[in-house]
Amino acid sequence: MKDLFLKKPYVAIRKSSRHLLVLVCVLMLSVPALSGCTSQSAARPSDKIKVGVTIYDQYDTFLSQYMECFTKELEADEDVDVVVYNASQSQQTQNSQVKKMIEDGCDVICVNLVDRTDPSTVIDAAKKADVPIIFFNRELVEGDIGRWNRLFYVGADAAQSGILEGELAASTCLSDKSIDRNGDGKIQYIVLEGEAGHQDAIVRTEYSVDTLIKKGVEVDKLGYAIANWNRAQAQTKVTSFIENYGDGIELIMSNNDDMALGAIDAYEAAGILKSDWPAIFGIDGTSVGLEAVRDDKMTGTVYNDKEGQAQAMYRLAVTIARGGSIEELSDEFEITDGKYIRLSYEKITATNINKYLSR
Repeated sequence: MKDLFLKKPYVAIRKSSRHLLVLVCVLMLSVPALSGCTSQSAARPSDKIKVGVTIYDQYDTFLSQYMECFTKELEADEDVDVVVYNASQSQQTQNSQVKKMIEDGCDVICVNLVDRTDPSTVIDAAKKADVPIIFFNRELVEGDIGRWNRLFYVGADAAQSGILEGELAASTCLSDKSIDRNGDGKIQYIVLEGEAGHQDAIVRTEYSVDTLIKKGVEVDKLGYAIANWNRAQAQTKVTSFIENYGDGIELIMSNNDDMALGAIDAYEAAGILKSDWPAIFGIDGTSVGLEAVRDDKMTGTVYNDKEGQAQAMYRLAVTIARGGSIEELSDEFEITDGKYIRLSYEKITATNINKYLSR
């Protein structure tokens, strides 16, 4: 076991116990390390591989759990060192972090973009230094990933998550007539969207609502609010909706679990009986989201396979750092266009919740 060294403004993780790795990734992402990646030479199979990671926000629940899964993959590999940065929702900060990791000799860098429409500085710096980039979770624009042959993406299909959420909502509304509390034959709904201009948020909203309608549910849209993937912001927005519409809200579809949990918080804070809540759906299948489904507070969610994505990012990082090709992983993962690894979402309700709680 090697020691953990800390210094501003990032964390360098070297092999230690699972507990220590998880503690660092989840709680201390913004604390810096004494030494990051130190050799600029190309990695060879017998060398230590040096992986740099920068995430848009350490307080994002899904990402913190994603990084916990990533460190579990690293725990078993003594030939990999990793340094993790928190960009604190600043693209400028993230650009500097990428340049720092390149200077420190990282063999491959994993980037969870702050601004998916502004990757130019990251791409140009990596291309100039010939350091491959794996973008993850927040997908950059298709035209940008084609700018260089050493750019890759690991994530999931946002459209699929919206479709599955819409299917969950439709199934519930069609099978449980009590959802239509006013008996008008239509479902009055609101949508909580993750982030203005964010591709996944836009797609999740569009496909969830379209699927709901295509499945035969007649709807009335009461409201729409951007809550930036944030639980507290969602609680504030839904509190306002409750004040305006009272028990007229019959369905809430949220782009992620944290905002769905914010909706639940709003109803609990308002002292409204659970029997008078609307059906509430999320996406991601975070641990707190799964618990809400188990406790019959959230009607359902869509599982975003953080374990599978973390494994794919680890395997891809190691493979390309050693001079290999993404196609070498085709037996393990579905590869698209020689650039993309995407894992499937899964629907979760009370009927199958135990399967996911045990992951």
